[in-house]
Amino acid sequence: MSRGTAGPLTVVIALGTAQTIAWASSYYLPAILAAPIASDLGLAPTYVFGALSGALVISGLLGPRVGHAIDTFGGRSMLAVSNLVFAAGLGLLSVAYGVAVLIAAWILLGIGMGMGLYEAAFATLARIYGANARRTITGITLIAGFASTLGWPLTTWLATEYGWRAACQLWAIIHIGLALPLNLALPRAAPLHQEAGPSTGASQQQSGRQSETFAMILLAYMFAAASFVSSGVSAILPTMLVAFGATPAQALLAGALVGPAQVGARLLEAGWLGRFHPLLSARLAMLMNPIGVLALVAGGPWLAPLFTVLYGAGNGIITIARGTLPLALFGPAGYGRRVGMISLPSRATGAFAPLALGLMVEHLGSGALWIGALASVSAFVALLLLRGDQTV
Repeated sequence: MSRGTAGPLTVVIALGTAQTIAWASSYYLPAILAAPIASDLGLAPTYVFGALSGALVISGLLGPRVGHAIDTFGGRSMLAVSNLVFAAGLGLLSVAYGVAVLIAAWILLGIGMGMGLYEAAFATLARIYGANARRTITGITLIAGFASTLGWPLTTWLATEYGWRAACQLWAIIHIGLALPLNLALPRAAPLHQEAGPSTGASQQQSGRQSETFAMILLAYMFAAASFVSSGVSAILPTMLVAFGATPAQALLAGALVGPAQVGARLLEAGWLGRFHPLLSARLAMLMNPIGVLALVAGGPWLAPLFTVLYGAGNGIITIARGTLPLALFGPAGYGRRVGMISLPSRATGAFAPLALGLMVEHLGSGALWIGALASVSAFVALLLLRGDQTV
């Protein structure tokens, strides 16, 4: 499928590292820099998080077009250009002294996110490896799963020692000096030829299109519900656990287990679960959050660590399913465009989920966890309507 000579492991390491940089310098940046940016500009931190939400919406809207371009030309150049856009956005953010430049910077970062985060990386791997891309998709998520683990301490140290503006500038330099060469080192994808199948009647073709549309709607809903739970709960996890009766110390200790649980679940997906259809992994993942909530209700705050482990494990597997499930159901042809369309609603729900669940915690207290559990159950039901032999 490719004209490059790099082996799968080399590709996974290169793309996984580039993805770590992309996530750490965009999606995870406001968690550390929102307060100093807002203080320096005389704004509330909400403005910075609102800019991130807008960037997520922009990235979602770009998804189908970016995916179609990767389907047509391959993703190597697209990912490389995203590094330039990221660097421009971070550079502009570093010289922001008012709301207008702040917004302009996050518009650029939103464009970079649409061109350079997981969906684009998954589509690139699908163009290189075709139907055999599952293991490489899992591989890059294993590496990029450490984006916050590595990015937050580095950003914190830079902001503390040199200021938030220098932190943004250094991330821009890392994009140009490290991520850009790594993405340019990826194999070039060869043209994807669709073999002509046996002649089918109009009714059969229409049925196939309807089946594909129905499957895409179910996947879009499932990922949107999963994104609502993931983004919302991650943003206010300690607050939610305290509302459930945990002490702040218990909540922080439990929250620290989310990252290791995500990595552990991805290792499980790379090993034992990798022998089964991705639908099984996705269904198991969507049940983990509701089971965790039930455990928390039954055992009280002492079982908060079990809840966060299950929640983190579910998130880890679903991240992989975003790439592997559409590939298994629809095949590599047109993969990028499909993933872009399927992921668009999840970008929107992920953008407003922290605010929505924050308000729920404020008015409903621990009841907000039940809202998240119900959303996960509804996604599980949607997955039950899909079949492993539903390839179209």
